[in-house]
Amino acid sequence: MCGGKGTRLESPHEKPLYPIDGTAMVDRVLAGLRESEIETIYAAVSPKAPETRTHLEDRDGVATIETAGDGYVTDLMALLERPELAPPVLTVAADLPLLEGPVVDQVLAAHGDSDASRTVCVPAALKRRLGVSIDARLEPDDHLVPTGVNVVGTTDESTTMTDVRYDPRLAVNVNRLQDARVAADRLQRRSAEGR
Repeated sequence: MCGGKGTRLESPHEKPLYPIDGTAMVDRVLAGLRESEIETIYAAVSPKAPETRTHLEDRDGVATIETAGDGYVTDLMALLERPELAPPVLTVAADLPLLEGPVVDQVLAAHGDSDASRTVCVPAALKRRLGVSIDARLEPDDHLVPTGVNVVGTTDESTTMTDVRYDPRLAVNVNRLQDARVAADRLQRRSAEGR
């Protein structure tokens, strides 16, 4: 999901193209997906992020799908109507620059053969500890924050499972400049540690 403008980020870059430690966020997310067991990658783009569309059309192994850019849920619903996308579908926001393949594989393994949908969340306390913004909370569990990683299953909404993870790689969504600084700092430390 990479069709957002990123107005909260206050940057001249479209949000998915915002550089974190020198690399566009969407490229970091793509690297994490490519390290995982995911078979096919589609990028949901929109008229609100035309440079992102152009950027992704040049990437091998990524097919772009145009959405209206009316918001995550609306764009997701439009995507799920596409015949080439059959549930289960893993959705990932383009603002997770710390995402790695093993994290994606853990989510997929937890989902297994379930027909239910899965919302991956982190505790709000983890986001506060990391110093990153909290822009949404999972209702009615206001101590949980959605990560932007979900599995859309084949059953109705009432069977959505909540998958709570205490993992900074899922907790750092870049919505504001402070979030970008935290992400860059964590990536630099990861690089220094040789991971």
